[in-house]
Amino acid sequence: MSVPTQTDEAVVAARRTVDRVRGAPVVQTQRAPARGGRGGVKQRAALIALANAAILIAAGLFGGIVMPLGMFGALAVMLLMLATTLVIAFAPATPVPSPERIARAEIKALPAATQRWLDAQRPALPAPAVRVVDRIGAQLDTLRVQVGALDDDAPAAAEVRRLVGEQLPEFVRDYQKVPPALRTTPRNGKTPDQQLADGLGVIERELHEMSEQLAQGDLDALATRGRFLEIKYQGE
Repeated sequence: MSVPTQTDEAVVAARRTVDRVRGAPVVQTQRAPARGGRGGVKQRAALIALANAAILIAAGLFGGIVMPLGMFGALAVMLLMLATTLVIAFAPATPVPSPERIARAEIKALPAATQRWLDAQRPALPAPAVRVVDRIGAQLDTLRVQVGALDDDAPAAAEVRRLVGEQLPEFVRDYQKVPPALRTTPRNGKTPDQQLADGLGVIERELHEMSEQLAQGDLDALATRGRFLEIKYQGE
């Protein structure tokens, strides 16, 4: 989706709850993406543990400061933990956005939407390309924060949209059109698998430069550089 998933948001909320009951300051942080699939078993298990820990800490503080919980209070806490566990465990997964939906996403939501789509393609990508996808994911995490200050109709936003919302998904889809049996067959000195990894590396470097220009506030340079990804598969 174009924003963090419900599971991701619940993880952050649970962590903030634990911080509050411990008296620690709440720090606004960006989530660390779970590569290789979002909302998976490990992530949900971690969320269940965090949420139940927050409930136990809150119940302990209430019982120690306000009034003892008693048998019925303890039972209520157990039921609340059970309900929380079931809700998190069986929460439906959020659909992966399509490239067409990504192209229409607001600039503020674009990096997150592209990242979710890209993560969903990982199982079908060769190992060298997956390693580059991980690095691209880190760049998109950074970019997601930076584009928050851009307007959708800003020239710099158009450059971000071109690379993140159009060229990156299109490049991966071009690779996916190649029959699996031909992806390891050299053509013009390189296999499609190698071309994919190399092309993703170009995109990664473009994203890095884009992020640096946004960090420096050099929006004019970003909007006028006019670079286009030209690495494409030729023929079938």
